[in-house]
Amino acid sequence: MSTPAPPAPLSVAIPRRSFAAAPPRVRRAQILSLSLLILSGVVNYMDRGTLAVASQTVAKELGLSLGQMGLLLSAFSWSYALAQLPTGGLVDRVGPRRLLAVGLALWSVAQAAGGLAANFVQLITARVFLGIGEAPQFPSAARVVSNWYPVSRRGVPTGIFNSASPLGTALAPLILTQLIIFLDWRWMFILMGGAGLVVALVWYALYRDPAEMRLDQEETAYLTSETEERTAPKVTFADWLSLFSFRTTWGMILGFFGSVYLNWVYLSWLPAYLIGERHMSLARTGVAASVPFFCGFLGCLAAGWVSDQVTRRTQGSPVKGRRIPVVVAMLGMAAFTIPAALADSNLVALACISVVIFLANAASACSWALVTAAAPPSRIASLGALQNFGGFIGGALAPIVTGFIAQSFSFVPALLTGAAISFAGAMSYLFLVTRPIPEHAE
Repeated sequence: MSTPAPPAPLSVAIPRRSFAAAPPRVRRAQILSLSLLILSGVVNYMDRGTLAVASQTVAKELGLSLGQMGLLLSAFSWSYALAQLPTGGLVDRVGPRRLLAVGLALWSVAQAAGGLAANFVQLITARVFLGIGEAPQFPSAARVVSNWYPVSRRGVPTGIFNSASPLGTALAPLILTQLIIFLDWRWMFILMGGAGLVVALVWYALYRDPAEMRLDQEETAYLTSETEERTAPKVTFADWLSLFSFRTTWGMILGFFGSVYLNWVYLSWLPAYLIGERHMSLARTGVAASVPFFCGFLGCLAAGWVSDQVTRRTQGSPVKGRRIPVVVAMLGMAAFTIPAALADSNLVALACISVVIFLANAASACSWALVTAAAPPSRIASLGALQNFGGFIGGALAPIVTGFIAQSFSFVPALLTGAAISFAGAMSYLFLVTRPIPEHAE
């Protein structure tokens, strides 16, 4: 039995109206929404990075081995990945305003609690709740972009909100190492938790969905210019479950696994790698570990623009245009990880790692833009969360596998393993994600 064809609106040419400037009130809402997503995203990734930055200090105080640190670093990713399963559907039903505010508050309390942990068990528990709290961030962001932008214009805003992740990661070593040096790692955790609670209040007070604003005819026409249903039906459990019957869903789950796995090798182990394997000081590592992630910030911004340009020039479904940059970026990640692992020069290795992080964040931004093209209107956050679930299963395994390989051999085979997994993920996107998922099965 052949797979049903996608609905006509997703395969037609992009109307001229979609290239018109957004009405002033819509434009202001777009700017405010993206600004708030960047703010919450920076805090999100700085909180994730607290343990990686403090890993040497925490390991020494608590007496942990490399393998135990790998387990501790991965605890966040396991709970984050599993929490993605219900989170996407909840965002689609409840809306990003309320769910992201609750998530921000929960992860901020968990972050502060980590600073009070007296042993391994208490700290790993705090990291588990940090992962649960952070789960709504990116599904909510995907929903916000789909609410406020036509399909053909979602690449740039998706790249912008994704840029918060490398920006937060780049700022983490610069800011957090100073907090460790002048205070200690415990106060670093507590202060970051307090900052997150402030952001939660700001998000809830300022953000609004289009349904909460009385849009006029021109504003409504702009948002519905590409014949997408603006009032999508509320997602049910059966609707959510039906996503698993499409190979597009599985291609995105497996593909993002490969992308996030390799990215998290660097996210979780780069400071320890530079100190332990490359023999850099803590102060120097704070600068060196930031450089690749500033490159990742640029990668997100560039990827959003490239994704929009490729989509506009690709005939047929927008899925094809959104998929191409993902595959190219992931192949580049694998290719540049090889010299990053084998180079004797610290400078060459850091340059190659910078290219990998640039491409990793480009791939991530394009993957989230792909969600808005591949998902039916009612399940954008749901499909995004499923993709993110696959990604953070990879993110959960990366610290553990890398830690045990590095402990048994060295970081070289650990990095090469990540390159192979990234290549496999690229192939999943290329061969499985070929058409959009219809709103209603035929």
